[in-house]
Amino acid sequence: MFEKSLQDLIRGIRVHVEDETAFISKCMDEIRKELRQPDVDIKAQAIAKLTYLQMFGYDMSWAAFNVVEVMTSKKYAHKRIGYLAASQSFSEDTDVLMLTTNLIKKDLGSKNMYESGLALNGLANFATTDLSRDLGNDCLSLMTSVRPYVKKKATLVMYKLFLQYPAMLRVAYPRLKDKLSDEDVSVQAAAVNVVCELARKNPKNYLSLAPTFFNLLAASKNNWMRIKILKLLAALCPLEPRLAKKLVEPLTEIISAGGARSVLYEAVQTALIGMPEHMPTLQLCVQQIRLFIEDPDQNIKYLGLLAMLKVLKIAPKAVMPHGDLILECLDDHDESIRLRALDLLAGLVNKKSLPDIVRKLLKHVEETDGVTYRDEVVAKIIEMCSQSHYQFVTQFEWYTQVLLQLTHVEGTRHGPLISSQLLDISIRVKAVRPFITQRLAGLLADARLYSGANYTNGISEVLYAAAWVTGEFADHLEDPAGVLALLLERRVSVLPPHIQAVYMQATIKVYCASVKRGLGEDVVASLIKILQDGLPEFIQSGDLEVQERAVMINELISFVIDEQAKGRDPHPEMFAMFDGELNPVAAKAQRKVPIPDGLDLDKWINTPPPSDDEDELDEFEFRFVEGDVSQRQTPFQSHAPSDDEGTSAERLSARKAQQAQNPYYVGSYEASSQPALNPLSEDADVDSIPIQTLDLQEDVKLSLDVHFAKKKKKKKLSKKERKRLLKAGLPIPPESESEDEGPAIEVSAVDEMPEGAEISDNDEDMADDPHSRLNIDLEAPLDAEEMVLPTPQHHVAASAPVVADSKSKKSKKEKKKKKKSSSSKPTSSHSHAHAQAVPDAGAEADAEPEAEAEAEAAMPE
Repeated sequence: MFEKSLQDLIRGIRVHVEDETAFISKCMDEIRKELRQPDVDIKAQAIAKLTYLQMFGYDMSWAAFNVVEVMTSKKYAHKRIGYLAASQSFSEDTDVLMLTTNLIKKDLGSKNMYESGLALNGLANFATTDLSRDLGNDCLSLMTSVRPYVKKKATLVMYKLFLQYPAMLRVAYPRLKDKLSDEDVSVQAAAVNVVCELARKNPKNYLSLAPTFFNLLAASKNNWMRIKILKLLAALCPLEPRLAKKLVEPLTEIISAGGARSVLYEAVQTALIGMPEHMPTLQLCVQQIRLFIEDPDQNIKYLGLLAMLKVLKIAPKAVMPHGDLILECLDDHDESIRLRALDLLAGLVNKKSLPDIVRKLLKHVEETDGVTYRDEVVAKIIEMCSQSHYQFVTQFEWYTQVLLQLTHVEGTRHGPLISSQLLDISIRVKAVRPFITQRLAGLLADARLYSGANYTNGISEVLYAAAWVTGEFADHLEDPAGVLALLLERRVSVLPPHIQAVYMQATIKVYCASVKRGLGEDVVASLIKILQDGLPEFIQSGDLEVQERAVMINELISFVIDEQAKGRDPHPEMFAMFDGELNPVAAKAQRKVPIPDGLDLDKWINTPPPSDDEDELDEFEFRFVEGDVSQRQTPFQSHAPSDDEGTSAERLSARKAQQAQNPYYVGSYEASSQPALNPLSEDADVDSIPIQTLDLQEDVKLSLDVHFAKKKKKKKLSKKERKRLLKAGLPIPPESESEDEGPAIEVSAVDEMPEGAEISDNDEDMADDPHSRLNIDLEAPLDAEEMVLPTPQHHVAASAPVVADSKSKKSKKEKKKKKKSSSSKPTSSHSHAHAQAVPDAGAEADAEPEAEAEAEAAMPE
């Protein structure tokens, strides 16, 4: 039978571009047939093809047992294919991993160091807690191997075993420290990598290794290992101030000597983290960072800007002399570099440099392309000017001009941000109100802001601020009639409804302010004429808010005209609507308003209606009066209006008729001639209770999903309900009286954070972080139990029978005889017997312990 090789599969996929899925499905069927063949060569070839298809996204978990079969082959080529497939497809949930313990153990002890390397590589990829515990001793012994190839791989795999089985860290830590001084450089680098990863989350545990790493930094010539050491020392410096002083000389030598850019960058990072107050080293780092930014390589330039941002947080004055270089980065064709330069410019501003930087950014935003980048520049300009309540702005007329100029940026979507800034400075800065009112009044006539594209993108939100400011500070307007005409133009109806509503509110403010200034009767008459001509357009608006405000203003104008015809002046009453100083309101001002004395927010404003719902009545405790059980007193009886006797009788009869038709209602409101008995008393005759039988038809089927009615728990009376009972003259239930009134418990909706903590979307859950389990005191002496790792144990099924010792010895002897007899047979028969001994993947879960033992016995040593 001819089978496709891996090369044939790759060529076929490249040829069948149009029907690739159909071709791969056909190949998957062929692979399934090949895996049923007894020949290991065919199985290995099929697993190799399946591994290649797995990289295309196809699932190969169904062939996990076949992968284990290939891993047991004696040929190194087959074993390599099996371990590669296992590394790609095995996970902690793979069932057949329990069968690989002895196989990996044998490969770890192989005389061929490359087979040991395969086992170590595979274990690093699919290690589980059980495998790490059972194979920990073997990997630990390989760390003392005489072959550096095996020794470095065993050192590296220990990190993955530590994550799965943290108890091994204390046992392996002494040998891990010894590897830091190993003669072989590759073993040293492997040990440094492991310690660096362990110290990334728990650096305090490895502070005692600082002298060792300091010596390695001075003696090592391996750049990659020096980078790892610098990263580790950067994490240790904040914990040990003396270490930072020791690092001044070697870091200065590394930065001054030049060399590899990667080592230089890590040395600069370590100096910025470990010794931020050492000014000579800081200046040397800034000089080196400037060389990074001037480099033509875009990657190095980007790293230089990132490092300069860190310097800006530590010493802003050290970055000031390099502002020209940062401005030059704004002309770079790489957008990521321009964005980092913008971040730097935001930290360089002061009262003197702010106008120059903003002027250059305004010129830059007109010349650049890209809507997203232009929006970033607009946001950065506003952020620089508005930080710390306009700390660096000396002339607010200038800032108003800047904001108005930003409205001309093509395609900007920061209209709401610009609008909020205009509103904020008009409210906070009284001196700028005359200027900003005149400028925004002119903005109302800008036809560009009324186009459909602009209010879709959001720049028309600036008109919201323009209408609000001109209305609120209308006493600063030079031409109120012209502004009022602009507020009532037809094109206003194309704006969003919330902006139109502000326009309507501004019209009446402009009118009142103009009349209050005493501009003359002719001006007032012209204003009324403008209002009468423009309001009908908005009275017919489809938006309720706009329509309501337009109708209100129209009625006010009609009222003014009527009052003036009668010889009375109604304007003083209208002026009172807009009296008072407007101040900025804090975000939490509403919740800080105190409740006036004597105001009960829980008190009914009007008389509460009587309730007919029986569930509401059950929420209170009632008195049972001898005679008529229906005589109940509720807290609402003293407040509710009393109906006449005819209405009460009709309501009671209707209620009784409804209850009589309800088969689920138990009880009656009929009066009894005998006094009501307390069911808990000793005189109560339980046998005298009538039992009514239900006549059910035979064809009635009862559903199994029955919801039984539970006895309703009595609700405890609150303090307010007790007050209502006292006011009504009703008794308080005994249970409520006996309970102590505890303090009110306030449930906060805000999660409490410790002082100094920063809330972020990227907070890591330390409960699920495996590094949190490695926070172990490594300097404490080992106990006798900790020095010995647990030995591997076979997984025995719970249903397996207990066999006597004599029988177990006999079974072991029989297995040895079978092994000898099978080894004397030819290879073909051995492979056939091996295929028969290993159960199928689908039946593996149901196999008996004896079958599993035979499968393990068939695996070659």
